[in-house]
Amino acid sequence: MLLNRDLSIVKKRRQDINVKAEQTVKAILDNVRENGDSAVKAYAEKFDSFVGYSFEIENAVKENADFMRILERAKTQIIEFHKNQIEKSWSMSKDNGVIMGQIARPLKRVAMYVPGGTANYPSSVLMNVIPAKLAGVSEIIMLCPNPNDEVLMAAKVAGVDRIYKIGGAQAIAAVAYGTESIPKVDKIVGPGNIYVAMAKKQVYGEVDIDMIAGPSEVLVIADKTASPKYIAADLMSQAEHDKLARAILITTSEKILIDTEKELERQFSYLERREIIEDALRNYGVGIAVDNLEKAFELSNEIAPEHLEILTENPLEKLPKVKNAGSIFLGENTPESLGDYMSGANHVLPTGGTAKFYSSLGVYDFVKVSSYSYYPREILADFKDDVIKFAKLEGLSAHVNSIKVRFEASSDD
Repeated sequence: MLLNRDLSIVKKRRQDINVKAEQTVKAILDNVRENGDSAVKAYAEKFDSFVGYSFEIENAVKENADFMRILERAKTQIIEFHKNQIEKSWSMSKDNGVIMGQIARPLKRVAMYVPGGTANYPSSVLMNVIPAKLAGVSEIIMLCPNPNDEVLMAAKVAGVDRIYKIGGAQAIAAVAYGTESIPKVDKIVGPGNIYVAMAKKQVYGEVDIDMIAGPSEVLVIADKTASPKYIAADLMSQAEHDKLARAILITTSEKILIDTEKELERQFSYLERREIIEDALRNYGVGIAVDNLEKAFELSNEIAPEHLEILTENPLEKLPKVKNAGSIFLGENTPESLGDYMSGANHVLPTGGTAKFYSSLGVYDFVKVSSYSYYPREILADFKDDVIKFAKLEGLSAHVNSIKVRFEASSDD
């Protein structure tokens, strides 16, 4: 049996705080902040076998025509979805002369981190860059210690402006503080290892970040009409990411649970990453049967999964039952794998239950908003007594004064 029957295992999965790693990251950040390029170069040579003098590289990749076609198709899908998120400025004028409004402006410069080695994900390049482009970000920087051809092609399609061949906590420090050759950014997005995640967490406030992402997860809600074959395949599509990945099945049918176990055993045996899949399922996989769908959605909302698949009769009708989830996939023909690449919805999602208060990455993450107001003197006069009383209740006499002085008799009167 691959799946655990105890849902409490979901709450037990916690990454221990690595105090040593936190201290290491702090030392790297402090060094880069103080010594700039020389510190970045030393770390890059030590950790990533960096050779050369310039961190910035030209994107001179030899393009693969068919993969470029796929990238362009995915780009079209992502744009079609995300263009609906574009925030607009607005203004309202009242009959009494008051004008109020809001100005939405894009961030000036953003850095996107892409892990190196076997973890190069061209799909993540599209998902991070395209919303920023739609928001109007002026300059997008890509950080990657060893970008492969697929990542470079994705960078070209998405519209990355500059590429720096650096990684790790030192790359995060470089764009957070700025160095002699690497510009400071306003925000850092993109996944990375524990050192990158800790670095992002520690520089937050100096710059903005997207989120601190944990291991991937999927939760499938299934009734008796669902296909065990599809359920098993979708659970494994997340389990192959990481030995810490979490795959959960909540079903109203004990038979579905039993048949899914059989399918898992059958299918994972011929998959390339079967050892990772098996470890993830045995340690963090869960399969339970519940009395009804109401209970299934109650449990799902409490878990707040990164990915939620609804494999039931009339799945669209069940959508209002979902309160907490990163991205929702409705019906047997909308597997989570489609969302990773081609559905158009963003795959940068909150994990570890943070979907209760975080959203998926979107255009709105690359925009800041300023409010404004204009009040004529006669309208301020109408408000002044209430404002003064309010300020007095808070004990802020300078606030009181700033109103009063506007209505004092002038020495020229």
